[in-house]
Formats: sequence, structure tokens, C-alpha cells
Amino acid sequence: MLWRVSEGTELKMNIIEVVAALIVRGDRLLVCQRKKDGSWPLKWEFPGGKVEEGESHEEALIRELKEELGIDAYDLREIFRHQQPYPGAATVNLRFYKVGAFSGAVRNLVFEDIAWLSFSELSRVDFLEGDLPLVKRLVSPAGRKLLS
Repeated sequence: MLWRVSEGTELKMNIIEVVAALIVRGDRLLVCQRKKDGSWPLKWEFPGGKVEEGESHEEALIRELKEELGIDAYDLREIFRHQQPYPGAATVNLRFYKVGAFSGAVRNLVFEDIAWLSFSELSRVDFLEGDLPLVKRLVSPAGRKLLS
């Protein structure tokens, strides 16, 4: 995508493909806190990350969950997507997947912290801006239906 800044000048907009997982245990969702010395320090997010060259979105999410949490994810179903501009940085195309099953024990391998939160607790957490549209849906009365 190109943006025309002024006559004869074009600026290429940086677009990043990102995937994230909704992992449910009982009536709780797994959320992860970014490191204090990284980008968007101490913000909360759903686990996942950037899609690398040559990967499908599902392959990227499976890889990220192995790297970040030490689990092998299966039965992925896309439940939500949107585009989030981060002015001065990039525009992020986000895809959120419900993880139907996984093997292995969830371990914190890269985050400041991880937590299993109820749907009502999600609105009290300082999420990344890109996760907020989904969080708003999840905390609504019909939120759990999104994951069924």
C-alpha cells in the first residue's frame, strides 16, 4: 500500500500480519504481559506474534505458541479479525484464533507474566490497543458465544 505524501512523493506503509490465540480453560482465558524492557512494556495481550515469510497464519500461530508457551496447538478456528494502525510505526492486520486443543503444559517462556482471567476480569487489564476491539466483544453479554 502506498500513501501519497505530497506531489511526486510516495511513502510505503508498513503492514504487519499478526496472529493471536484465545486459549480457554474452564471459564478463563489466558493472557500474557509483555516484558518491561520491550516494545509496549507491561501491556497485556493474547499470545501469538508476527507471521513470517512463507508461513500461513495458522502455521505462525502454532510456532509462536510453541516458542512462547511450550505447547502444541491444534484445532485452530479464526473468530475475529481487524486492522489496527499504530501511527508512526505500522498498521497491523490481526487475526484471532480459538485454540480448540493443545498438548503440553502451559509455561511462561518469554513474558513478564501470564494469567488465566475470567471474562469479566478482562476489562480491568491494560491491553494492547490492537486487542481492545476483541476484548470489548468478549466482555459483552454475548462474549462467550464468540468462543463456542
